[in-house]
Amino acid sequence: MIQPTFVFLHALGSSKREWELVCRHLGSAPCMALDLPGFGDRVDEGYADVTAMADDLADTIRRNGLTACILVGHSMGGKIATIVAARAAAGEIGLAGVLGVALVAASPPSPEPMDEERRAQMIGWVAGGSIGQDDAETFVEANTASPLPPELHDRAVADVRRSSREAWLGWLERGSLEDWSGQVGQISIPALIVAGSEDGDLNEDAQRRLNAPHYRHADIRVVDGAAHMIPYEQPEALTRALENYAASLAPSILPSGFVHVLSSDRVSRRTRAAMLERTRPVSDAGLPWSDAERATVQDLIAHILPEDVSAPDLAQRVEVAITQGSGDGWRFADLPPDPEAWRQGLLTLDALTGRFAALDHGTQADWLDRIAAGNDEATANAGPFSPEQMALWFQDVRAEVVRQWAALPSTMAAIGYDGFAVGGDGPRKQGYRRTGANDVEAWQTVREKIA
Repeated sequence: MIQPTFVFLHALGSSKREWELVCRHLGSAPCMALDLPGFGDRVDEGYADVTAMADDLADTIRRNGLTACILVGHSMGGKIATIVAARAAAGEIGLAGVLGVALVAASPPSPEPMDEERRAQMIGWVAGGSIGQDDAETFVEANTASPLPPELHDRAVADVRRSSREAWLGWLERGSLEDWSGQVGQISIPALIVAGSEDGDLNEDAQRRLNAPHYRHADIRVVDGAAHMIPYEQPEALTRALENYAASLAPSILPSGFVHVLSSDRVSRRTRAAMLERTRPVSDAGLPWSDAERATVQDLIAHILPEDVSAPDLAQRVEVAITQGSGDGWRFADLPPDPEAWRQGLLTLDALTGRFAALDHGTQADWLDRIAAGNDEATANAGPFSPEQMALWFQDVRAEVVRQWAALPSTMAAIGYDGFAVGGDGPRKQGYRRTGANDVEAWQTVREKIA
């Protein structure tokens, strides 16, 4: 099973060293903790603006060929993670492997809330050059709920002191005040949002107001006994939250070879974004079908697809397509429009069988065989649809279920389909050069890498 790589981004005045305890607790999970320009081992690079830091992260993902990764952004790093997540969701080349975002006491895309007197104080700390020992200790103590163990305290203070003056000022005077909320919009990539119970400006309320609205799926967790420096204060609690979050993303992980092709310049941004959207969770909020109707559709799917197919949210995808989608472009003349046809078909199915979902699998199969035949008079007058209409409806059900299943990137990967990778955004579409059976081109690595 593929394990996603955690890509860690640190806070203002910190470095990749703040993640050492979390990475240790994560055990065998792949971790990549980065220093942002102007901090840690990259202090000599000075200030990189928000755009440059986002570009730097995106280039790191591409350079390392990450095909399954979770961006974990702490404070300042959270703003950068959200911007790159938005770019990934929009289909930017090379970022198809971004599965999720974990925001830890994160700065939002909008201007970061901060008391202006405190901002001025922090700016004043570098008036004479680098940050002094007393000011660095003041910073660490103001951002922790209780004193850190001496070793961690000294490490945190040392990172504050070695921060680049240019990077420190650049974030406080410009980067933290930039408003990216319009460019970011609402992101389909699911997010874990973590807040410290004792945090000041970036507490749970701030996270709900400023970060959560930018994610269609956001799970908000509060860590007790922590203020702002959660990776130092409560590494074990943070690790547990990250592990649970990674487990929830497991169904969306695609084979690495498939992601390499999907991330390549053979695929247009629009196609890539549309395919990645199909790997995101489907919300049933506001959908019209009842729990009983969904249970019936789940059972129908179990009869239509092979037994070894795992598509846990396929019923919701079908419901969205039928009730909110534009349709597949056709319908049987003897049936009403799809939303009404499915309602009446499910109603007739339950009337015929005395509640389809309550039957065992074998009995369900017998009923579906009779319905598919379309000429069993024993199925007449049981509901809104006639036997002939039920036969047509069941044909349409099979077609729609298979259509939604075949459109999933996981299905395409499983069958080695690469027909989406024949036309990127350039003026010339690549297509196929070799069209003979079993005559595979060099770029067609999907089947080989999945095997």
